[in-house]
Amino acid sequence: MRQLKARRLRIVFPALGVICVLAAVTFPAAPQQQRALKDVFKDDFKIGAALNPGHFFERNKLGVEIVSTHFNSITPENVLKWALVHPEPKRYDFAAPDRFVEFGERRGMFIVGHTLVWHNQTPRWVFEDEDGKPVSREVLLQRLREHIFTVAGRYKGRIHGWDVVNEALNQDGTMRQSAWFKIIGPDYLEQAFRFAHEADPSAELYYNDYDLELPAKRAGGVELIKKLKAAGVPIAGVGLQNHNLMDWPSVADEDATIAAFAALGLKVHITELDVDVLPRTTKPGADYAVDVPVTPQLNPYVQGLPDAKQAALAKRYAELFQVYLKHRDAIERVTFWGVADGDSWLNNWPMKGRTNYPLLFDRSGKAKPAFSAITDARR
Repeated sequence: MRQLKARRLRIVFPALGVICVLAAVTFPAAPQQQRALKDVFKDDFKIGAALNPGHFFERNKLGVEIVSTHFNSITPENVLKWALVHPEPKRYDFAAPDRFVEFGERRGMFIVGHTLVWHNQTPRWVFEDEDGKPVSREVLLQRLREHIFTVAGRYKGRIHGWDVVNEALNQDGTMRQSAWFKIIGPDYLEQAFRFAHEADPSAELYYNDYDLELPAKRAGGVELIKKLKAAGVPIAGVGLQNHNLMDWPSVADEDATIAAFAALGLKVHITELDVDVLPRTTKPGADYAVDVPVTPQLNPYVQGLPDAKQAALAKRYAELFQVYLKHRDAIERVTFWGVADGDSWLNNWPMKGRTNYPLLFDRSGKAKPAFSAITDARR
């Protein structure tokens, strides 16, 4: 609460022969308006947010105001993933992606497409023939090319950067044995990047993954990027998802990871930033089940985040941004995975029905202490 300053006020009533001395309250001037995040970091990197349909169809008015005020880059959470944009062999659904792109264009934002190739949220028909058997390498390559040319080609010159391939690595740095890998082979990444570049030569192309702060996975990621570059693949950057815990990754591991990919001559993008404040049932880097029963011990802050935890979250964000600012010459963009706490996927993952607080804005759209913590880190 703001301090109120009191002063004494002398009032004379001659007809009554009365002199009254009253205590008057002087209210200080209103505090200065918050600076927009995109302005605070304008000399460092773009500040982005991942949007859901409530934002770009403008049903979530509060969210739209936050995005319009604070961010200069946007990424869609889901609507450009294969299962939503190309659910059937001969059917594309561009209604939501079109609105997403138009939303960003009206505000002059840097627009990112997420994602062209992923082992998740890809329909089974992509990999199977009419009998349900795996298709040949040639057939899958043709389907991949057609999808990329149709989707990336539709937004040529409008979507400025694409997460071309998402999460191709295992936690130990080896290649994930996805259907893409098994049917096409390890060169599916190279093919996807070449198709994307042909579809839109002006777009920046990225490889995106999580937990690259794990030393083994980071090493595998560095080798993967080296192979792509040696093959002449038109890759512009690497995305570090940065789905963080309160105590992981360490500042040292974050610093080393950014430095490792920057040393390859690529721009680094922090692509899916949030900080999970709730207890986990497994350690970082493990597979998480979403059907674990939600107990009070796993969902302890239903009534709100305690002040001490709020302060710890602010401290965590401050230390992350200190690392990002150290590498401002290498980092092109920092994107939060969501806008306000109520939007976050972490309310339903790794288990459904929890109340999480991983972002800078609370459920009412108010900036949290973490907001001031990162802007203070810029001073």
